[in-house]
Amino acid sequence: MAATARRPSRVAKLPPRERILDAAEELFQSEGIQRVGVQAIAEKAETTKMAIYRHFETKDALVAEWLRIVAADYQAAFDRVEAEYPDRPREQILGLARFIAEGLPTISYRGCPFINSLAELPDRSHPGRQVIERHKAHQTRRLVGMCAEAGLPDPEQAAAEITFVLEGAQVSTQNGSIDQTGDRLMRIVEEIVDRRRAPRGASRAATD
Repeated sequence: MAATARRPSRVAKLPPRERILDAAEELFQSEGIQRVGVQAIAEKAETTKMAIYRHFETKDALVAEWLRIVAADYQAAFDRVEAEYPDRPREQILGLARFIAEGLPTISYRGCPFINSLAELPDRSHPGRQVIERHKAHQTRRLVGMCAEAGLPDPEQAAAEITFVLEGAQVSTQNGSIDQTGDRLMRIVEEIVDRRRAPRGASRAATD
């Protein structure tokens, strides 16, 4: 309720393009991409359809730009944990898991924007879906790199297990099938990282 009450004053201060994106984000998250038309976005943004098309050639282009912004937020989480835990890849991985865990309460009622959008965008040529797929591939590469730096013997497999846990926790939170998802997520990721870490000095001992 508080966020809704603050919205008019916030929107009034935004430039037109940001106002459109702000309105699109709120409507896409609450009602879905397919159900929301350009006219509804224009009304929410207190502008016109013509103004929207001046900034975005099509609704698909607007969807793609919104998803790029969402993806940038997730990539920023990687940047933050790398800055906060330099040369400490284990803590970086756990920091990412914590970022997802702390966001689960929001997902419980709005859902993951990527999961929701993929369900609505089955055509792999859709620019919005392509944004998601590129983002996920880049995210996986960064996680594999962290796992390799953490000394995990099979970084790709470890990254896959962690990804399954992070994304599964989001779905389980959204459908309400599992309780205490944040705490469980953190315990599982920590177990994956510690179970797969090569014992300190093991590789040196093997060559002696």
